[in-house]
Amino acid sequence: MSWLDVVTDSKKIMVVDDDPSVREILRLMLKDYNVLEAEDGEDALKKFMIERPRIVLMDISLPKIDGIEATKKIKEIEPETLIIGITAFEKGKTNEILNAGAREVLTKPLSKKKLLEIIESY
Repeated sequence: MSWLDVVTDSKKIMVVDDDPSVREILRLMLKDYNVLEAEDGEDALKKFMIERPRIVLMDISLPKIDGIEATKKIKEIEPETLIIGITAFEKGKTNEILNAGAREVLTKPLSKKKLLEIIESY
């Protein structure tokens, strides 16, 4: 058991998206989890430092600090964090977020079934 298992809630997921309606939809899809929300990469980093979620759903295109840079910084802080990239338009950036440390990338609109399968597989 690592220190991460001790200090984190294994059902804690952070949703990072600048669109409040996307965050709301994901929160509803993940109703069985403890969902935190962040509206941009800067907000995500601040909340990550305090809350230490096990899983982060990271939009690629974000204001202030984009999802690629936020992913790199989170992985520097805690390499074991599972980051799943989410995108609607940035198909060309898929490899960049994967190289930054995301485990996989999902395309919006997200399927609840697919999202839950991926989360539960980790």
